[in-house]
Amino acid sequence: MKTEGDIFLGDSDCRYVVATIKPWNLEAYARYSDELPGNWSLIESPEALTLDALRAINPRYIFFPHWSWKVPDAILNEYECVCFHMADVPYGRGGSPLQNLIVRGHKDTKLSALRMVADLDAGPVYCKHEMSLAGSAQQIYTEMAKLVYTQIRWLISNKPKPQPQTGEIVEFVRRKPEQSVMPKNGELAALYDHIRMLDANTYPPAIIQWGQWEIKFNNANHVGDVIEASVTISKTPKDGGGNCEE
Repeated sequence: MKTEGDIFLGDSDCRYVVATIKPWNLEAYARYSDELPGNWSLIESPEALTLDALRAINPRYIFFPHWSWKVPDAILNEYECVCFHMADVPYGRGGSPLQNLIVRGHKDTKLSALRMVADLDAGPVYCKHEMSLAGSAQQIYTEMAKLVYTQIRWLISNKPKPQPQTGEIVEFVRRKPEQSVMPKNGELAALYDHIRMLDANTYPPAIIQWGQWEIKFNNANHVGDVIEASVTISKTPKDGGGNCEE
Protein backbone atom coordinates (compact mmCIF):
# COMPACT_ATOMS: atom_id res chain seq x y z
CA MET A 1 0.00 0.00 0.00
CA LYS A 2 1.29 3.45 -0.88
CA THR A 3 2.00 5.86 1.96
CA GLU A 4 1.74 9.63 2.28
CA GLY A 5 5.11 10.20 0.66
CA ASP A 6 4.40 8.18 -2.47
CA ILE A 7 3.49 9.69 -5.83
CA PHE A 8 -0.23 9.43 -6.50
CA LEU A 9 -2.09 9.70 -9.76
CA GLY A 10 -5.53 11.12 -8.98
CA ASP A 11 -7.43 12.58 -11.91
CA SER A 12 -6.93 16.34 -12.08
CA ASP A 13 -10.45 16.91 -13.41
CA CYS A 14 -12.26 14.67 -10.90
CA ARG A 15 -14.51 16.22 -8.29
CA TYR A 16 -14.58 15.20 -4.65
CA VAL A 17 -16.60 16.19 -1.59
CA VAL A 18 -15.57 16.14 2.07
CA ALA A 19 -18.43 16.27 4.57
CA THR A 20 -17.27 16.95 8.12
CA ILE A 21 -17.97 19.13 11.15
CA LYS A 22 -15.27 18.69 13.79
CA PRO A 23 -12.65 21.47 14.04
CA TRP A 24 -9.65 19.14 13.61
CA ASN A 25 -11.13 17.79 10.38
CA LEU A 26 -11.92 21.27 9.08
CA GLU A 27 -8.32 22.26 9.78
CA ALA A 28 -7.05 19.15 7.98
CA TYR A 29 -9.26 19.90 4.96
CA ALA A 30 -7.90 23.45 4.78
CA ARG A 31 -4.35 22.15 5.03
CA TYR A 32 -4.45 19.16 2.66
CA SER A 33 -7.18 19.65 0.07
CA ASP A 34 -5.11 22.14 -1.96
CA GLU A 35 -2.32 19.54 -2.21
CA LEU A 36 -4.62 16.93 -3.76
CA PRO A 37 -5.45 16.59 -7.46
CA GLY A 38 -8.99 17.35 -8.61
CA ASN A 39 -11.64 19.82 -7.50
CA TRP A 40 -12.68 19.72 -3.87
CA SER A 41 -15.84 20.89 -2.11
CA LEU A 42 -16.57 21.04 1.64
CA ILE A 43 -19.93 20.36 3.31
CA GLU A 44 -20.15 21.41 6.96
CA SER A 45 -23.73 20.60 7.97
CA PRO A 46 -26.32 17.85 7.40
CA GLU A 47 -28.71 20.43 5.92
CA ALA A 48 -26.23 21.10 3.12
CA LEU A 49 -25.88 17.42 2.24
CA THR A 50 -28.65 17.11 -0.34
CA LEU A 51 -28.99 15.25 -3.61
CA ASP A 52 -29.46 18.52 -5.47
CA ALA A 53 -26.24 19.95 -4.05
CA LEU A 54 -24.32 16.77 -4.82
CA ARG A 55 -25.69 16.47 -8.34
CA ALA A 56 -24.49 20.01 -9.03
CA ILE A 57 -20.97 18.86 -8.07
CA ASN A 58 -21.13 15.27 -9.39
CA PRO A 59 -18.33 13.94 -7.16
CA ARG A 60 -16.34 10.77 -7.79
CA TYR A 61 -16.18 10.14 -4.03
CA ILE A 62 -17.83 11.71 -0.97
CA PHE A 63 -15.61 11.42 2.11
CA PHE A 64 -17.10 11.54 5.62
CA PRO A 65 -14.47 12.06 8.34
CA HIS A 66 -16.20 12.09 11.75
CA TRP A 67 -19.77 12.54 10.46
CA SER A 68 -22.52 12.33 13.09
CA TRP A 69 -25.67 11.80 11.04
CA LYS A 70 -27.16 8.99 9.03
CA VAL A 71 -26.58 9.56 5.32
CA PRO A 72 -29.80 9.08 3.31
CA ASP A 73 -30.02 5.88 1.29
CA ALA A 74 -30.65 7.91 -1.87
CA ILE A 75 -27.17 9.45 -1.54
CA LEU A 76 -25.54 6.11 -0.68
CA ASN A 77 -27.11 4.53 -3.75
CA GLU A 78 -26.08 7.29 -6.16
CA TYR A 79 -22.54 8.07 -4.95
CA GLU A 80 -19.52 6.22 -3.61
CA CYS A 81 -19.48 7.37 0.00
CA VAL A 82 -16.48 6.67 2.23
CA CYS A 83 -16.41 6.91 6.03
CA PHE A 84 -13.45 6.60 8.38
CA HIS A 85 -13.88 4.58 11.56
CA MET A 86 -11.36 4.39 14.39
CA ALA A 87 -11.56 0.63 14.88
CA ASP A 88 -10.38 -2.59 13.25
CA VAL A 89 -13.83 -3.49 11.94
CA PRO A 90 -15.87 -5.60 12.34
CA TYR A 91 -14.51 -5.18 15.87
CA GLY A 92 -15.67 -1.84 17.25
CA ARG A 93 -18.58 -0.97 15.00
CA GLY A 94 -20.79 1.73 16.49
CA GLY A 95 -20.52 4.92 18.51
CA SER A 96 -17.76 6.54 20.58
CA PRO A 97 -15.01 4.23 19.29
CA LEU A 98 -12.15 6.20 20.88
CA GLN A 99 -13.67 6.13 24.36
CA ASN A 100 -14.84 2.53 24.06
CA LEU A 101 -11.40 1.39 22.93
CA ILE A 102 -9.58 3.16 25.77
CA VAL A 103 -12.05 1.89 28.39
CA ARG A 104 -11.31 -1.64 27.12
CA GLY A 105 -7.59 -1.11 27.60
CA HIS A 106 -6.49 -0.74 23.98
CA LYS A 107 -3.24 1.19 23.40
CA ASP A 108 -3.57 1.36 19.62
CA THR A 109 -6.14 0.66 16.93
CA LYS A 110 -6.63 0.89 13.17
CA LEU A 111 -8.30 3.59 11.14
CA SER A 112 -10.61 1.81 8.68
CA ALA A 113 -11.79 3.45 5.46
CA LEU A 114 -15.18 1.94 4.60
CA ARG A 115 -17.73 2.09 1.81
CA MET A 116 -20.79 3.51 3.54
CA VAL A 117 -23.89 1.30 3.57
CA ALA A 118 -27.25 1.55 5.32
CA ASP A 119 -26.02 -0.41 8.39
CA LEU A 120 -23.64 1.50 10.66
CA ASP A 121 -19.94 0.74 10.02
CA ALA A 122 -20.86 -2.49 8.21
CA GLY A 123 -19.59 -1.65 4.73
CA PRO A 124 -16.67 -3.23 2.88
CA VAL A 125 -13.15 -2.01 3.64
CA TYR A 126 -10.88 -0.04 1.29
CA CYS A 127 -7.85 0.07 3.57
CA LYS A 128 -6.68 0.18 7.19
CA HIS A 129 -3.81 2.03 8.88
CA GLU A 130 -2.32 1.58 12.34
CA MET A 131 -2.81 4.47 14.77
CA SER A 132 -1.90 5.13 18.39
CA LEU A 133 -4.34 5.86 21.21
CA ALA A 134 -1.75 7.72 23.29
CA GLY A 135 -2.40 11.27 24.48
CA SER A 136 -5.56 13.30 24.89
CA ALA A 137 -8.63 12.82 22.76
CA GLN A 138 -7.80 16.12 21.05
CA GLN A 139 -4.33 14.86 20.14
CA ILE A 140 -5.66 11.52 18.92
CA TYR A 141 -8.37 13.13 16.77
CA THR A 142 -5.84 15.56 15.29
CA GLU A 143 -3.53 12.70 14.32
CA MET A 144 -6.47 10.77 12.91
CA ALA A 145 -7.47 13.75 10.76
CA LYS A 146 -3.99 13.70 9.17
CA LEU A 147 -4.19 9.94 8.62
CA VAL A 148 -7.56 10.35 6.88
CA TYR A 149 -5.81 12.30 4.12
CA THR A 150 -3.16 9.59 3.76
CA GLN A 151 -6.03 7.23 3.06
CA ILE A 152 -7.80 9.69 0.78
CA ARG A 153 -4.62 10.12 -1.28
CA TRP A 154 -4.35 6.36 -1.67
CA LEU A 155 -8.04 5.98 -2.55
CA ILE A 156 -8.12 8.60 -5.28
CA SER A 157 -4.86 7.25 -6.71
CA ASN A 158 -5.85 3.59 -6.80
CA LYS A 159 -9.67 3.55 -6.83
CA PRO A 160 -9.68 0.15 -5.12
CA LYS A 161 -12.66 -2.17 -4.84
CA PRO A 162 -13.54 -2.45 -1.13
CA GLN A 163 -13.45 -5.91 0.41
CA PRO A 164 -16.09 -7.41 2.76
CA GLN A 165 -15.36 -7.31 6.47
CA THR A 166 -14.24 -10.58 8.05
CA GLY A 167 -14.12 -11.72 11.66
CA GLU A 168 -16.28 -11.51 14.74
CA ILE A 169 -18.63 -8.52 14.96
CA VAL A 170 -18.25 -6.50 18.16
CA GLU A 171 -20.51 -3.46 18.44
CA PHE A 172 -19.87 -0.39 20.60
CA VAL A 173 -22.62 1.69 22.19
CA ARG A 174 -22.46 5.47 21.90
CA ARG A 175 -21.63 7.00 25.26
CA LYS A 176 -23.96 9.40 27.04
CA PRO A 177 -23.04 12.70 28.76
CA GLU A 178 -23.68 11.26 32.23
CA GLN A 179 -20.84 8.80 31.62
CA SER A 180 -18.42 11.72 31.81
CA VAL A 181 -18.77 11.79 35.61
CA MET A 182 -15.49 10.79 37.25
CA PRO A 183 -15.48 7.26 38.72
CA LYS A 184 -15.24 7.04 42.50
CA ASN A 185 -13.20 3.83 42.53
CA GLY A 186 -10.59 2.07 40.44
CA GLU A 187 -6.94 2.32 39.45
CA LEU A 188 -5.16 5.64 38.97
CA ALA A 189 -4.35 4.73 35.37
CA ALA A 190 -8.06 4.26 34.64
CA LEU A 191 -8.81 7.68 36.14
CA TYR A 192 -6.16 9.23 33.89
CA ASP A 193 -7.67 7.46 30.89
CA HIS A 194 -11.11 8.77 31.82
CA ILE A 195 -9.87 12.37 31.79
CA ARG A 196 -7.80 12.16 28.60
CA MET A 197 -10.34 10.23 26.51
CA LEU A 198 -12.87 13.06 26.99
CA ASP A 199 -10.39 15.91 26.54
CA ALA A 200 -11.31 17.34 23.12
CA ASN A 201 -13.13 20.38 21.78
CA THR A 202 -16.93 19.92 21.55
CA TYR A 203 -16.88 16.93 23.96
CA PRO A 204 -18.19 16.96 27.54
CA PRO A 205 -15.09 16.72 29.76
CA ALA A 206 -14.52 14.54 32.79
CA ILE A 207 -16.55 16.06 35.58
CA ILE A 208 -17.38 15.93 39.28
CA GLN A 209 -20.65 17.38 40.61
CA TRP A 210 -20.05 19.01 44.02
CA GLY A 211 -23.18 20.64 45.35
CA GLN A 212 -23.98 23.58 43.07
CA TRP A 213 -20.60 23.30 41.35
CA GLU A 214 -19.27 21.48 38.30
CA ILE A 215 -15.59 20.61 38.49
CA LYS A 216 -14.18 19.80 35.04
CA PHE A 217 -10.81 18.26 34.25
CA ASN A 218 -8.51 18.40 31.21
CA ASN A 219 -4.80 18.51 30.26
CA ALA A 220 -4.07 15.48 32.41
CA ASN A 221 -0.58 14.11 32.97
CA HIS A 222 0.09 10.81 34.74
CA VAL A 223 3.47 10.63 36.49
CA GLY A 224 4.14 7.86 39.00
CA ASP A 225 1.43 7.85 41.64
CA VAL A 226 0.12 11.31 40.74
CA ILE A 227 -2.22 12.75 38.13
CA GLU A 228 -1.83 16.44 37.38
CA ALA A 229 -4.67 18.15 35.51
CA SER A 230 -6.20 21.55 34.82
CA VAL A 231 -9.43 22.20 36.70
CA THR A 232 -12.33 24.49 35.82
CA ILE A 233 -15.05 25.19 38.41
CA SER A 234 -18.40 26.68 37.49
CA LYS A 235 -22.01 26.59 38.64
CA THR A 236 -24.05 23.65 37.42
CA PRO A 237 -26.41 24.75 34.59
CA LYS A 238 -30.06 24.57 35.61
CA ASP A 239 -30.88 22.46 32.55
CA GLY A 240 -28.11 19.97 33.23
CA GLY A 241 -26.07 21.18 30.22
CA GLY A 242 -23.59 19.09 28.30
CA ASN A 243 -23.15 18.03 24.71
CA CYS A 244 -23.60 14.49 23.52
CA GLU A 245 -20.54 12.49 22.56
CA GLU A 246 -20.22 10.68 19.27
